Amino acid sequence: MYIGGLDIGTTGCKLTVFDENGKQVHKSYSDYPVKRMASAHEVDANAILAGVWKVITDTTKQYKDIAGIGITSFGETCVMTDADGMPLHAAMLYTDPRGKEQCMQLCNKMSEDRIAEISGMKPHEMYSLPKLMWLKENEPELYVKAEHVFLMEDFVVYHLTGQTKIDYSLATRTMGFDIRKMEWSKEIFETAGIDVNLMSETVPTGTVAGTVTKEIAEKTGLTTETKIVCISHDQIAAAVGAGVFDSDTAVDGAGTVECITPIYDEIPDMQVMTKGNYAVVPYVIPGKYVCYAFSYTGGALMQWCTETIAKKEKEEAKAEGISVNELLERQSVSPTGLLVLPHFAGAATPYMDTGSKGAVLGLTTATTAADIYRGCMEGVVYEMVLNLQWLKESGIHFHRLNATGGGAHSKEWMQMKADMLDMEITSLETVDAGTVGSAMLTGIAVGIFDDLKQAAQVMVHEVSTYKPRKEMHEKYMEIYERYEQVYRAVRGLM
Repeated sequence: MYIGGLDIGTTGCKLTVFDENGKQVHKSYSDYPVKRMASAHEVDANAILAGVWKVITDTTKQYKDIAGIGITSFGETCVMTDADGMPLHAAMLYTDPRGKEQCMQLCNKMSEDRIAEISGMKPHEMYSLPKLMWLKENEPELYVKAEHVFLMEDFVVYHLTGQTKIDYSLATRTMGFDIRKMEWSKEIFETAGIDVNLMSETVPTGTVAGTVTKEIAEKTGLTTETKIVCISHDQIAAAVGAGVFDSDTAVDGAGTVECITPIYDEIPDMQVMTKGNYAVVPYVIPGKYVCYAFSYTGGALMQWCTETIAKKEKEEAKAEGISVNELLERQSVSPTGLLVLPHFAGAATPYMDTGSKGAVLGLTTATTAADIYRGCMEGVVYEMVLNLQWLKESGIHFHRLNATGGGAHSKEWMQMKADMLDMEITSLETVDAGTVGSAMLTGIAVGIFDDLKQAAQVMVHEVSTYKPRKEMHEKYMEIYERYEQVYRAVRGLM
């Protein structure tokens, strides 16, 4: 018996298969194009579906006995479809500029505080509801034809099972879900002028939506007994895959994007959360919630550095048979004294300022590529220190981190984080915690695991624990006092 985790990403999808002992046995990936123009950022939902069929059929050529597949996806992006689930338009990505005016209109009718109190989201055009308002206003003939509105999780679930179900965490990313009542907010939808009946039924994270239809079984090689599970927004799946289930521990997602995900035992003060643009999202454990403190450039900033600045070092590393990251990490010591504002793709929390730019301050003729590389590592972590200081008022009290993603394999970066954040950080074996989390919940749904604790014992593997060093923490904090002034100092110049 096998279980699969299907992760629907912005530019590609992957299906990872595990056996009953939690061992990964197969992975299949398929990408699809994204269109980013000045006036529109779009993805073709049909192309996403084609990618899903490809990874499933690639998998079933080797693995027939798949008991269940859990679906997790990126957030916000939605699509209106006809009765058969066929898209009526290209789906707008969260970065699409359309919907800003409609979001303002909604806030004029219903206060920002009221929307945030209900939905856990500070109003922003990135969410699904303002996009739907834009579509209704600018493409009214399509809105009239619409029979369903899907985000990508329930879009794929529908095409596999014929059932319209979406989990609580992804529903939250619409800005129209009541995080207390755990249902669509009729108040928000009515004020927005969007028919709530177009939306899928909301269900708890990890709910079995149904089994694969006969038609899709014949098309993909799955069986009509294969269970399809509504998992979650991808960040929730990553928290599950990191084995974090209580408020004493948080997740450090050290991937392309740097994201710390703390857990709350109850809904925090929404005024505190909205002040720093933090979303409040229902977690897999009833009564618990999470938020996302993140920087758009985590590992992406290191990649920029190696590809743009460290070209000579890449050749040296190749000659030595090591990665350029390893070479650069050993050529410089921390703290560098540089101040790197990691807003190379705009600022995420707490500012949510897409117009902000990156900056590197403190350069001299003695500065090396390795110094800049390490300075970039430091800048990403300083931004997380900043976020955690903003979140102190919200009641966070975790004292350790579980780290996933490619960055968790960097001993230098993990020790730097432990020192700067002044807490233990444990690196986990898996790079892709979202896929593991999806498989864990699927394993519970099909009866392989009894509960999350047992699933974590089988599938979450710790590698190393890094302890903070007091003297290094003090050095970093002296520099941080200057770092926290950088955004305000340079923003007006860019």
